[in-house]
Parts: sequence; structure tokens; C-alpha cells
Amino acid sequence: FFRAHQMAKKTVKKARKTEPLCLETTIHMHKHMHDTTFKRRAPKAIMTIRRYAKKMMRTPDIRIEPKLNKFVWSQGIKGVPFRMRVRFERKRNEDEDAKKRMYCVASFVPVATFKGLVTKVVEEE
Repeated sequence: FFRAHQMAKKTVKKARKTEPLCLETTIHMHKHMHDTTFKRRAPKAIMTIRRYAKKMMRTPDIRIEPKLNKFVWSQGIKGVPFRMRVRFERKRNEDEDAKKRMYCVASFVPVATFKGLVTKVVEEE
């Protein structure tokens, strides 16, 4: 059908994972909490946020801000909010003897509604 030499080659420019970056995304927690024991829901939500951040930001060191932690636990251990808007910010590690050069800070972004929101790159102030 198509020949290899006729197909256009795509050039994809990948962002280097050593550069600081700030992403804002919505995590649909309800689908991750399905079939989870009540007493494990909030801890599993925190683990899910870490897993999500690790996948998106490609850094093993994930730090969750207290405001996000309070939001996850706001309705108790078994009443995790269905959706949450989270900002992942990849930063350079200033510590001299750190094993990894970058770390990620996950913070809570309050929104009125989740309709029409997509993952976007946030320009740093």
C-alpha cells in the first residue's frame, strides 16, 4: 500500500527530562478507587497521585503538598473526591549530594467545574 521511502518521516522533538516543567491535569480518582476496600482508599489515592506524577514527569522523587493531601483526606479515608485538578511542577534539586537532579512537587488546583479541562503546560510566573 505505502512504500517506506514514500512515507513522510515524522520528527518528534522530545522534551528533555532535565528541564523544569509545570503541567496542570485532572486525575479521575473514581476509576482508580473502584474495587478498593474503604479503609485503603485515601492511601491508595496518594499512591495513585505519585504514580501519575512519576509517569508524566519522569522523576522518581515526588513531593505532595499538604494542601493536596488535605483535599484527598477531606471527606475521610473512604470518601475520596471523584476528580481532582493537580499541578505537577518539575524542579531542579538544589541539594549537592542528591541522587537525582530533578524532583516533582504535586499541588492542588481548586476549580469550579471539570467540564472542558484538558492537560496543559503552565507557564511559570
